[in-house]
Amino acid sequence: MAWTQQLLQWFEEHQRPFPWRTTKDPYRIWLSEIIMQQTRTEQGLPYYLKFIGAFPTVQSLAEAEEESVLKLWQGLGYYSRARNLHATAARIVNEYQGVFPKTFIELKNLKGVGDYTASAIGSICFDLPEAVVDGNVYRFLARYFGIDTPIDHSAAHKIFKEKAHTLMDASDPGRFNQALMEFGALQCTPKNTRCETCPFQQTCHAFNHQAVQRFPVKRKKIKVTQRYFNYLVIDAKEGLTLMEQRTEKGIWRQLYQFPLLESNGNSLTLKQIKANNFLATLLKNQAYSVEKWNAEPILHKLSHQHLAITFWIIKTTYSPPNAIDRSQIKRLPVPIVLEKFIEKYFTDKT
Repeated sequence: MAWTQQLLQWFEEHQRPFPWRTTKDPYRIWLSEIIMQQTRTEQGLPYYLKFIGAFPTVQSLAEAEEESVLKLWQGLGYYSRARNLHATAARIVNEYQGVFPKTFIELKNLKGVGDYTASAIGSICFDLPEAVVDGNVYRFLARYFGIDTPIDHSAAHKIFKEKAHTLMDASDPGRFNQALMEFGALQCTPKNTRCETCPFQQTCHAFNHQAVQRFPVKRKKIKVTQRYFNYLVIDAKEGLTLMEQRTEKGIWRQLYQFPLLESNGNSLTLKQIKANNFLATLLKNQAYSVEKWNAEPILHKLSHQHLAITFWIIKTTYSPPNAIDRSQIKRLPVPIVLEKFIEKYFTDKT
């Protein structure tokens, strides 16, 4: 237990003053955990504050339109998290009368809530002795104990969760879990590790074997797909333009975009854009002009995909069916790369 007390003492002195650390309200803990998944804290914190401001209770989130939730989430990425957040809020209100379930199994069965999030909510809010395992925990425990099981191996989660459980302070599992994650985030970092000030330096396997950067062990490299997006930005008379909603499964589902031509192997040329039947059909064979907006494709990197994005400005006096006034665009949830384009291109036109 001396090891655990040392960790908790470190946490007492170094923890960051996040707003969700002053509460045991499961709604706020759940919201913070979902927002912070695969997100840097400095990026996620403003979103947490915006969500709490707009939806202070699970009831208010459940009653919101999904489009409003997606718009507030805009820029965070991994938009399935926002859709799951909204769906789970509705379930908690409809099936649990607005009260979060208090058992680990019930928490884990909520949409978008896996072992990690259920462990965090259960331990912090309900004192359930469930250890959390995230990237910070994997890294810290792998280095300290010299665990060479690849963290992307199917057996890794169980091994690391059991190890964390044996170290847990059962009297306050929530505080222990937060300390464990915070140590990995601030002290035992992926790069530029702070070994010189680490309280566990003398007994750390990786430090004493000059192997800090060898841990945690991984087997696989992420396969990245290259895709080429060509957005057709209709600039029609009377301030009209066209937007469509992505409904198919995959990236940016339910978000809005300009009409899209995806090409294989490379971005399209001006000649190819003009020759494509999609644009002619879109404008009912009416007259138009085409101009490339960005000279070089904008590279937008996602975890498993790299997108090369080109915006094409299509000017026409024709008013396409389903066209909307460009002043409406800023109210629609769109991917961050489109938001930046809209800010630059349409600001002086609205």
